[in-house]
Formats: sequence, C-alpha cells, structure tokens
Amino acid sequence: MTHFSAPGEGPELDAKDARITVKVDAEHTGGAYELFEVDASRGPSVPPHAEPWAKSFYVLHGRITVYVDGELHDLGPGASISIPAGALNTFTVHTPSAQFLAVSLTAAMGRFFRDVDRAAPDQVPEVASRHGVELVRP
Repeated sequence: MTHFSAPGEGPELDAKDARITVKVDAEHTGGAYELFEVDASRGPSVPPHAEPWAKSFYVLHGRITVYVDGELHDLGPGASISIPAGALNTFTVHTPSAQFLAVSLTAAMGRFFRDVDRAAPDQVPEVASRHGVELVRP
C-alpha cells in the first residue's frame, strides 16, 4: 500500500517524555514496520528500559546521547543508531530540543505509544509491563 504523509501530518501521541507523530503506521506496511517523528525537549527521557522490539533512530536536528547496554553514543543531525530488541536503552537531549525519526519493526511500538498516550503518568509502568517493556529504576 502506498501511503503519503505531508510535513506536519500524522496522529500525534503524548509519550510523556516526547511528542510522537505517526508518519507511517504498521497498517500501511502490512505490519512490517512503523515510522515515527519524535520531538523531545532538553533533558533525560524515561529511565533505562528494554523493549521486545528492535528500533533505530535517525537525528534530524538537535543533539542527543543514546545509552545502549552500558555505552553512550553522541548523535547529531544525520547520525543514526540501531538498538536491538532487549537492549537496555534511553536517551538524553542536550540542545533546547531534538527531533529524530524512530523506525521499528512490527506494530508493537505503535501499540505501546498509543497506550501510553491514553494513560495517566502514574499508569505508565503498568502499561510498559503489559507491553513487555522492562523499566529499570535507579
């Protein structure tokens, strides 16, 4: 199926640490992959966590540090990183804001984002658990 998403278009979801715009939904790819535009403000995001799906980030603007299994990776515009399923990961934004693309295999990440969008902040740990996302608290 061909799907076109113009700049500024797509359902917006509140991930509590970022605004997620769905650019390509799994329904447009037969469930093969999804593409999200992530807009995040300066500071740390969620605590380190591990998801049962693989994902990749591609930075459009701003600067972020991505933590993956004990290693820190500095990413600026044009940089990308792939994060395997089950890897402990998180990111921190070092500029006033950052925008990056997140690509994920299957429809799992989109289902998770939609549930987080509907949840109150104190419900996020339960939502994460339901989706097989392991949150690691300091």
